[in-house]
Amino acid sequence: MMQADVVVIGSGIAGLSFALKAAKFGTVAIITKKSRPESSTNWAQGGIAAVFGEDDSPALHMEDTLVAGAGLCHPDAVDVLVREGPARVRDLMDLGVRFTREQGDLSLGLEGGHSRRRIVRADDLTGREIERALLAAAAETGNVRVYENHQAVDLLTATDPGTLGERCCGVLVLDTETGEMIPFLARAVMLATGGCGQVYRHTTNPSIATGDGVAMAYRAGAKVANMEFIQFHPTALYPARERTFLISEAVRGEGAVLRRRDGSTFMEDYHPLASLAPRDVVARAIDREMKRSGDPHVLLDCSAIPEHEIRERFPNILRETTERGMDMLREPLPVVPAAHYLCGGVLTDTHGRTSVPGLYAAGETACTGVHGANRLASNSLLEAVVFAHRASERLGPQLQVTRPLEPEAIQLPQGTDEPDDALLVHDREEIRNVMWDLVGIVRSDERLGEAEDRLRQISLHINGIWTDSRPTADLVELRNLIQSALLVVRCAMRRKESRGLNYNVDHPYRDNEHCLADTIVVR
Repeated sequence: MMQADVVVIGSGIAGLSFALKAAKFGTVAIITKKSRPESSTNWAQGGIAAVFGEDDSPALHMEDTLVAGAGLCHPDAVDVLVREGPARVRDLMDLGVRFTREQGDLSLGLEGGHSRRRIVRADDLTGREIERALLAAAAETGNVRVYENHQAVDLLTATDPGTLGERCCGVLVLDTETGEMIPFLARAVMLATGGCGQVYRHTTNPSIATGDGVAMAYRAGAKVANMEFIQFHPTALYPARERTFLISEAVRGEGAVLRRRDGSTFMEDYHPLASLAPRDVVARAIDREMKRSGDPHVLLDCSAIPEHEIRERFPNILRETTERGMDMLREPLPVVPAAHYLCGGVLTDTHGRTSVPGLYAAGETACTGVHGANRLASNSLLEAVVFAHRASERLGPQLQVTRPLEPEAIQLPQGTDEPDDALLVHDREEIRNVMWDLVGIVRSDERLGEAEDRLRQISLHINGIWTDSRPTADLVELRNLIQSALLVVRCAMRRKESRGLNYNVDHPYRDNEHCLADTIVVR
């Protein structure tokens, strides 16, 4: 067994920022299934939304967030986000994050749904810059140890003698290099594993985004909420390669316009803000235009942005599109929607605590209530640092009165056979195709029912492999992927309305009388 005061699962912005602050109270073990920099944070282009402009205020930021969230945001959580956000961004600067500046002041961008310029950025590679600084800080912290190529399999729980209830006391981990199963015992566990974009055929997420934290928390009995609200980013580059490349919303914030392939604009037909409408509106509009015309993509016209501004503001996007044979300086970019962000997740309070004592969650894994039915652009990185900070503040006093527990029995997988990789790949692709075809941007009761039936059959097959085989990295991910997919479908079937990111043609209107609440599921 391995032991630490705190185990953090995930090495993105939420996990690292929490670990750095938790290290003041005890030893911290960070479990990451790949190399340290590989996370959704590293892919974040646009920036981190926070109030720094003289014409801005927390009240305006809160109003924009509530409007985007379509009536389901938790006002207390949003209030915490917008009030504490600037201080947490300053924390990042203190750690060495080099945000872009203009004449000494922070350069503030504009993105869809925001009424003011408040996007703090590091050119168009904000996530990579934040990840760099956090990893450097973690390397200098003596109380933090990072375990690369270690994959969390299941949470460990034990009966707390003080309450006689179940408390999370660690995690069972697979060393993917040796195949060894290792229990990591801890007085507290933080889930910061990112989202579940890989349940869809087209996604902007890295390959590691398989819903691990949500699936493990659900199996451990934690409340999970609002999984139906999957945000599809409107502008992923077409055609997709192995890794779908995102064209940041900030490009539209600087003047780019969406057009049909014949050159005509269309977003003004769907929303007063046209190409700067909230993401759910833009994604549905593009989806409808593509289905109406039969075209495989629409166009993003960047000609209104001066060339020097594109080179200065979006160097990574310019470099990537050029490498793919496109010239965004002189021709529009072909774009399509792609699964981008999970607005639901493991339900937490405003201090990151889940319904299972000893278990915390932060970042995309968590459902803090900030995003409601639709995430406002660039609120995600802010949410991660704000609530990771609050979780660490609550953790400190808690560790002093929490004694370590050992689980009564650790259920190790009993299979010994090597799983058939071809079957794992087939099941993974089948899940992604079912979700894309039947549980995408536009849904219906019939499609959801069909998706549930097909996913249940796949789940039975995967459970059989899990029982008979020894765990591998791919099998652990597949087990979490099917669980996450079923949770998305289950939540979508319960919401008999269209709100935010959940659009159902059989229930096309909001139902504020019966549906103005979170969709909560418990094992």
